[in-house]
Formats: sequence, C-alpha cells, structure tokens
Amino acid sequence: MNELELKKLWQATNLKLEESLVITRNNSDEIAKMKIHNFLGSMKPIKIFTLVIGILWVGIAGTVVVNIFPQWSLFFLFSATIQIGLTAIALIIYIYQLIKIYEVDITDPILETQKRLANLKTSTLWITRILFLQLPVWTTFYWNTSMIENGNLFLWIIQGIVTLSFVYVAIWLFFNIRYENKNKKWFKFIFNGKEWTPLMRSMDLLEQIEEYKDKNAGTNSVLV
Repeated sequence: MNELELKKLWQATNLKLEESLVITRNNSDEIAKMKIHNFLGSMKPIKIFTLVIGILWVGIAGTVVVNIFPQWSLFFLFSATIQIGLTAIALIIYIYQLIKIYEVDITDPILETQKRLANLKTSTLWITRILFLQLPVWTTFYWNTSMIENGNLFLWIIQGIVTLSFVYVAIWLFFNIRYENKNKKWFKFIFNGKEWTPLMRSMDLLEQIEEYKDKNAGTNSVLV
C-alpha cells in the first residue's frame, strides 16, 4: 500500500468517525430534549394547583377585606392588603411560568431552551422572595386599638421581638435567595420539590450537552 492509498484510507476513516460523532451528538441532543420536556412537564400539575389555590385565596381574602372594611382595625386591613398584593404578584409570575413551560418544544434549538430555563429559574427565585416578604404581616394582622391601650410593656416587648425577627428573616431571605447560594443547606431546604428539582435537572442536562459538544469540537480539531 503506497502513501497515496494510506492517505485516502486515513481521510475515509476520519470522515466515517466524524459522521459517527455527529449522529451520536444529534441522538444525545434529542434524548436530552425529551428528558427536559418530561422534567418540565412534571412541574405543570403543582404549578396549576398552586395557581388555582392562589386565585381562590386572593378572591376570598379580597372579598372579606372589602366586606369588613368598616369593622376591622387598620392593622388587619394593612396586613391583609399586603398579603393579597404580594400573592397577586406571585400569581402573575406563576402564569408567566406556565406560559413558558408550555412554549418549550423538543424541536427548539438548545440555545432557545437554555433561555427559557434561565427565565424559569429567575422567576422561581423571585416568586419565593416575594412570598417571604409576607412574613412580618403574619405578626401584625391581629393588632388593634385595645392592645395599644391596654397592653402591658412585657407583651409589647415580646411582640416587638417577634415582629422584628420576622422582618429581619424576610429581608435577609429576599436579598440572599440567589442562584449562587444553591449549594447551601438553607437554600436546599427551601428549594426542594417539584417546582425546583426538575428545573435543576433540566439545566444540568443542558450543561452536559454543552460539555459534550466542546469535547467533541476538540476531538474533531485533532482529527483534522
């Protein structure tokens, strides 16, 4: 076998190897997209359930506040209004998330899927931040003028400690619920369920695809 024949054989072998790598990569991409589609699909029931419960809560609570407005203290109305308002904002984000989940298609390019997952991740963090801002008003809705007029100093000290503690926790969580803290124990405790785990698995799959592509790109350059 002369040098020309060896060169042709080498080129043919490289061509077959590249074709094999392309087919393998395409198959792995399709399998990963199907898995991502299933992961995101598993998030739909809990989000729909939460959305329905949230809408009922806002509707009922809003009706109660309107009907009893002249009868209850301003503390209750203030606390209830904040709770209803923050819940309504979270519901809007939930609707946005469901739209994004239903828009995901296994035929979408990887880059497009990455953008959708990034949006879902960011909006999930924002929902949690917003809902935790409700913590302080759970300690103020029962205040009334009678407590102010007849309450003793000891009870007000205890009440002040409880309310300020809830304010501190709410503010701390609002500023520290970030993706950079995903490996911390308190973060994992909060984000551990069907609204977060499937999303993280989907993002991990996309990262694996990118790593696989980069590795193959390096292999192809060596072959050439």
